[in-house]
This record gives sequence, C-alpha cells and structure tokens, in this order.
Amino acid sequence: MPIIIINYTANLYPAKGIFYKCSVWTKLGIYDKIDFVDIYNCWGQDYQLMIERTINLGNLLITLSETMDLSDPFVSQHQHRTAYIALEIAKHADIKGSMLEDIFTASLLHDIGALTVEEKLLLHNNESENEELHTIRGAILLNRIPWLRDISRIVRFHHRDWKDWDEGLENFVVQASQIIYLADNIERLIDRNKFILHQAGDIEEAVLRLQKEGKVNEKIVSCFLYISKREDFWLNLISPRLSSILLNRGPFYNIFIDMDDILMISNLYRDLIDFKSPYTATHTTGVAECSSKLSELFGLAAIDIKNMKIAGNFHDIGKLLIPNSILEKPGKLTEQEYAIMRCHSYYTYKTLDSIGGLHKIAQWAGFHHERLDGSGYPFHLKCEEIDTGARIMAVSDVFTALMEDRPYRKGMDKNQIYRTVKPMADNNKLDKNIVELLFDNFDLIYSHVKDKQSTAKHLYDETISVA
Repeated sequence: MPIIIINYTANLYPAKGIFYKCSVWTKLGIYDKIDFVDIYNCWGQDYQLMIERTINLGNLLITLSETMDLSDPFVSQHQHRTAYIALEIAKHADIKGSMLEDIFTASLLHDIGALTVEEKLLLHNNESENEELHTIRGAILLNRIPWLRDISRIVRFHHRDWKDWDEGLENFVVQASQIIYLADNIERLIDRNKFILHQAGDIEEAVLRLQKEGKVNEKIVSCFLYISKREDFWLNLISPRLSSILLNRGPFYNIFIDMDDILMISNLYRDLIDFKSPYTATHTTGVAECSSKLSELFGLAAIDIKNMKIAGNFHDIGKLLIPNSILEKPGKLTEQEYAIMRCHSYYTYKTLDSIGGLHKIAQWAGFHHERLDGSGYPFHLKCEEIDTGARIMAVSDVFTALMEDRPYRKGMDKNQIYRTVKPMADNNKLDKNIVELLFDNFDLIYSHVKDKQSTAKHLYDETISVA
C-alpha cells in the first residue's frame, strides 16, 4: 500500500534557505534522507508529487538589489549600504515589525526606477537634472506588485526635503522617506578611496549641514549621530560580507515566500530589465510567454510551467550590468563590446544560483545562449548538459528576438524566422523537437506573445512618459 502524506512541509536544507512544500507525495519511505530537488521529474507514472519551493525573502531581495548595483564600481553596493544605514537608524528610532520591514525593503529597492547605468552614475554623483524622475518610475513599478504597494510611496518621496513636507514624523511615510533620504545621502558621501573611519567626522559634519538646510529632520539626524560613534557601524558598512550582515540583521531572516510570490517579484524585474531601452521594451515579456507556452505544449508539469515563466522573466537580468551604449548600438558591435554583451547570461546564472532553492530556474535562465553543439556561451555546454527547460528557453529567446524590431533591422515574419531558425536546428544548435513544436503551433504562440508584448509596451509607455 503506498504511503500518502498530504500538506507536509519538508525543512530539508534550512541552512541554505531551501524549504520544500509537498502537497501530495506517495510511496516514499525515509523522506529526511531524500534530495527533493527535481525528484518529481524522475518518478514514473505510479507516483504523484507536487513540490513547491519556498525561498528566503531576505536572500532574494538582497541578491536582486545587489545585481542592480553591479553595473559600475562607483555604485556597487549602493542600495545595500543605504539599506544597512537605514536599518540601523530605524532600529535606534525603535521602529519594529512591519514598519521596519517596509523601511528595509524600500531602501533595498529605492533606486529601482533608475533604469540605466548612466542614470545611476548621474544620481550617485549628484549630477542628475531631474532627481525625482527615478523616484516616480520606481513608485510606478512597485505599485504593480500588490505586497510592495505599501513601500511605493516611500520610494516615491525618498528625495523630498524635510522642509517640503506638510506632515510630521508621526506619518510613517514621512518618517521612512526621511530615514532613506539621509541613508542615501550618507552612502553617496563615502569616498571609496579613503579609509572609512577617517571619513566619519566629515560625513557627520555634512549631515549636520543637511539638517541646517532643512533637508533632514533633527530626530533622524540625532539617531544617525548616535550610531555613527560605533566603529562597527562604519566597518560593517564597507564590509565585503555586507550582504550576509543584512541577511542576519534584517527583518526577513525567518520569512519565506512561495513560487507565486517569486513570480510576482520576477514580473517586477522583467519590467526593470525591459525598460532599460525602447529596443528591448518587450523582449523579456516575449521570452517568458513563449517559453511558458512551449512548456505547456511540450507537456511539462504545471509547476515547471510556472518555473519557466519565472526563468523567462529573469533570463536577461544580467543585462542590468550592460551599458545602454552597447544595448542600443545601431551597428555591429566591436569585439570588445560583444565580449561585454556575452557576459550577461553568466551574470544571470550566478545571480539566480546564489539564491538558495532556484538552481533549476538559474539553469533555465542562464543557459539561454548555450547551443547543443557547444558553440554557445558562457559555459559552452553540449547536448546532454542542457536539459529540456534550457532548450525551450534557448528557442524562445531566438524566436522572440527575431520577431522584434532592433536598431539595425525590422522584426521578421514567419517565413523569415523559419529560414533563420531551421538551419540552427539542422546544425545541432537548437533542439529539433522544440523547433518543430514552435512551428507546428506558430500562429498560436506568435499571437499569444504579440498580445502580451502589446500590454508590456503600454506599461513601458506609461512608465517612461513620466519624463
């Protein structure tokens, strides 16, 4: 008689932040000695299993926040450092619970509306002509995610001077915005070429000037001046292990979210990736929709279809590190530029794989430029090293890119796409079966992708129009 366990939660790898939520599983004896990763793909028809991972929220947000700041050494760890400063100020102000969570989340994502490397650098150097622009975009992006709406107003106003508020600190949005305002300014005052403890006094003086100018509330400044006397505050701030410090000290250490929540976060980053450039404004949406539809037609399990959508949303997250001058170049890339461009899938894989529990999604997303004959990049994997999900993602990426307009060409029609993709399958670069599945269902997939891209284009126009 098969063993059936319903709604069992297997806390198999808590040290890695990996938990598995098993709705139903059968014929399994010693479950605490089983590696659940992808086990459901290995079982026969006699077994029925639904496994859904839960991921540590802090690890997810901290990792994704870091990726946004890897674009240039001058802004690396900016959001991490801002989050650490804001967290320490908020704790000293005796802010707890959900309010502390909101401040921490908002500070980790406060520059999410700065869409390009170039814009981030201007903001960091206080050279932006319209500092509020990225706060408006950020609020729009965050407001689309139900459980991030509460922080959208904080992000919107994190550059507002204290003297411009009509309400006091009893309004939490005012208080949180002021804390992040100060934390953001402190981080930008740090000279990365000088020892941090030798700068503390100068930074304190600069903060007092901000208060005198009516930019920051006196109580917020007092909290900072108190914690600034601690050497550990400054040394933690520049520590190469800052992400671990944030994970351990932050409010999300023991909070886990399921794949539906991860899907919503991936939707946010899908928009962030695409909105970097008008030439890629709908690409990620197209790849995510194409890959999930192909997965469905291929007969993958429902949970894998959901994971494929997440992987598609994240597949180009490495492009956040690529300058727009390369992404939008109308002509052929130089050898040096192409080398930079080829790095994006590596960064995609490493970013996602560092988040405990997303290894398979990391592979599907990060291997989208691998080819069956080993000619792809960045890992030069071959046939048996590339699983079905990654093969589907590769076909979806090529198909979507070909159907879209680019700076150097117009989007292709069905016949043009076929003439381009068929030789890639014949020459063992793309999976023949998946390519055949694509063209057997071409009209269905094409219309589905176009419809979803149309919605994405509307969102892009709405977001960019704030300029």
